[in-house]
Amino acid sequence: MKSSPGAMVRRFALSLPETAERDHMGAPSFRVRGKIFAQLSADEHVALVKLSLEEQDELVHEHPDRFWVPDHWSKFGWTYVRIEGTAAEHLRALLEGSWRRVAPKALAATLLP
Repeated sequence: MKSSPGAMVRRFALSLPETAERDHMGAPSFRVRGKIFAQLSADEHVALVKLSLEEQDELVHEHPDRFWVPDHWSKFGWTYVRIEGTAAEHLRALLEGSWRRVAPKALAATLLP
């Protein structure tokens, strides 16, 4: 049986310190100390991550087929990522960056660069 595109997101997200998976409005979300840093769509083909506004702008303009923003959350850096077609290393980096933006500063400092 082929695993879902979300399986890679789940594996990467849950490898980060103090991460837990919980349901959020019918879809899997990943939280650090109770705060969401990533979420999967219900079909697990799209992930939502928090980027810097600069990175968000760059990715959305360079790869609009893979990155787009939700109307009301875009000003906070929240960005959709089509999982298929996104390199595993890039996806891991996006999740780590999102985790760092949401995790408490002292905890984020424990994750090596």
